[in-house]
Amino acid sequence: MALKLVIGNKNYSSWSMRPWLALRANNIAFEEIFIPLYTGEAGKKRILDVTRSGKVPVLIDDDVTIWDSLAIVEYLAERFPEKRLWPEDRAQRAHARSISAEMHSGFAALRNECGMNLHRPVSSIKPSAEARADIARIQEIWSDCRARFSQSGPFLFGAFSGADAMFAPVVHRFRTYAIAATPEVQRYMDAMMALPAFQEWTSAGLAETLVIDRFETA
Repeated sequence: MALKLVIGNKNYSSWSMRPWLALRANNIAFEEIFIPLYTGEAGKKRILDVTRSGKVPVLIDDDVTIWDSLAIVEYLAERFPEKRLWPEDRAQRAHARSISAEMHSGFAALRNECGMNLHRPVSSIKPSAEARADIARIQEIWSDCRARFSQSGPFLFGAFSGADAMFAPVVHRFRTYAIAATPEVQRYMDAMMALPAFQEWTSAGLAETLVIDRFETA
């Protein structure tokens, strides 16, 4: 049975983008199931029928259900070891998992002030001190990884990995909100935006017409 990935709107759902990209960029076959977010009780019930967490994304693999982005990436790494979703080197693998977990649990100010919205015209905002600290830390993470591993490819650990999937929505945030990036960070962002799977998600998100007012920012 093919894997099934339940996702929300590609324009807005940064959490859905992460495992979707991990799957698509690694040519892992899956069935995409789209449930529009915040469309009333019917849509909420559809998600609850899949997972009692009431949130997307959700990965279904026969009788196994995983309802968290990072947990899905970890499951895929175990399910498809030949895809090398984490670096082979143990130290690099630990580093990749650490920054992915930091992304998963942190950067609340950036998330709140610079929500993912592919339709939003590119323009800057005045971020809070907390959001500026988040931006600086993310650039530090990316620059450090590129300084260590740029010789083996254009992504955080050379080849595309689960860490890149976890940070992919932030690339969109930096672009959408015209966040000033260092040259090395910009090169990393350019590599991500050139990734065919990244472009496929972006194009599909831009084609969506549903507007969710709570995700629209000035």
